[in-house]
Amino acid sequence: MRQAEISRNTLETRITVRLDLEGTGTGKFATGVPFLDHMLDQVARHGMIDLEIEAQGDLHIDAHHTVEDIGITFGQALAKALGDKKGLRRYGHAYVPLDEALSRVVIDLSGRPGLEFHVDFKRAMIGAFDVDLVHEFFQGLTNHALISLHIDNLRGENAHHQAETVFKAFGRALRLAVEADPRSSGAIPSTKGAL
Repeated sequence: MRQAEISRNTLETRITVRLDLEGTGTGKFATGVPFLDHMLDQVARHGMIDLEIEAQGDLHIDAHHTVEDIGITFGQALAKALGDKKGLRRYGHAYVPLDEALSRVVIDLSGRPGLEFHVDFKRAMIGAFDVDLVHEFFQGLTNHALISLHIDNLRGENAHHQAETVFKAFGRALRLAVEADPRSSGAIPSTKGAL
């Protein structure tokens, strides 16, 4: 039962994340940030996880707090759903293309937060969405899921394509990392004996 439900309530946002790592790729999103909803749907579908996120935030200011806090809450839910990580593959990686764009994401369920984010977006806005918020989302997620995450957009000319390949690759890499390793005998995949 690798599931979690986490709520985060602050003066800036109210967020609930429901996550099922044994899902079928079903997503339901009501964040108030349509482009983020589209990206989160990529994570659910390509990660084969069931993901439901509801958020209310101070969007009258901008989307920064909402997007960052969604990343934080998603990270907390992921950490809870992973439990002690016994028998998991631990590592995952994926390359995903979309037309001219290509991104690579590598994940280690290490128990230590670390983000390397290398995406040179070709424009600052995708519709009404500030591309800086992609980094903020993944920083919050990384810090609270306690994972090492390397994100590299290797090429791309269209900012929407760049972002979409990042989120799809994250979903695919996460899918691999959280899978049961049939050769592990239920052990924690670390010489330390803990993650």
